[in-house]
Amino acid sequence: MTAAGMHQPARQPLRPPLTARINVGADTWSTIWSLVHRVLVVNLGLAVANLPLLVALAVVAQPWRYPVFFGLLSVSVGPAVAAAFGYLRQAEDDDRAPVREYFRAYRRNFAAATRRWAAATALIAVLVTDIVWLHDAGWPAVLVPLLVVLTVLVAATTVLLLALVELAPGLGLRATVRAAAWSAVRRAPLSLLSLVVLLAALLSVNQAPLLALSTLPGCALLVVWVNSRAALAPALPFEPPRG
Repeated sequence: MTAAGMHQPARQPLRPPLTARINVGADTWSTIWSLVHRVLVVNLGLAVANLPLLVALAVVAQPWRYPVFFGLLSVSVGPAVAAAFGYLRQAEDDDRAPVREYFRAYRRNFAAATRRWAAATALIAVLVTDIVWLHDAGWPAVLVPLLVVLTVLVAATTVLLLALVELAPGLGLRATVRAAAWSAVRRAPLSLLSLVVLLAALLSVNQAPLLALSTLPGCALLVVWVNSRAALAPALPFEPPRG
């Protein structure tokens, strides 16, 4: 053996490609891409349905100074969220449900979702106004904790009311409110988790609008939809037909 051959470094074994080293089955990749597809469709639908509100938030630096104006613009949020729930329900049967399914759900749920969201928004506005006024009003301030609890209860009930637009469209108003309020209290951990997820998404959008709007709303509503169905399951023992 020559000297050159003796000093030749040992040949390193060939490494398998990255895709071969990642031990992820085809079903797992399909599930991941299906979730990504749902999130992107919901984000697109929310952006289109709430475009006036988004433009106003981008233009106005301090939107809380104009509560009436932004309160009216926020009416579009209710049917947009109900449409997202409708789309996510449809996507349970079709992993890659097309975008048109979102707007079909929007048209189907618009009237009921708008009424429920508008009533809830007005009630929450009254409660928040009372909290602000009573906070430094002496002894009436003892009512503030009760009003805060009522505000949280109304917010949690509103989320379930929007889910019931899709899950039980033929249920009467009184029965719907009773089922939503009972479920919000009976399944309080799920309801509070939904509110925390929504609040975290809103705060993230406020900090990084473009990045957060492109990812978080769909993810948050996916979690809220799952929580809402679980919370409402005892009140709705049957599976309503899809629209």
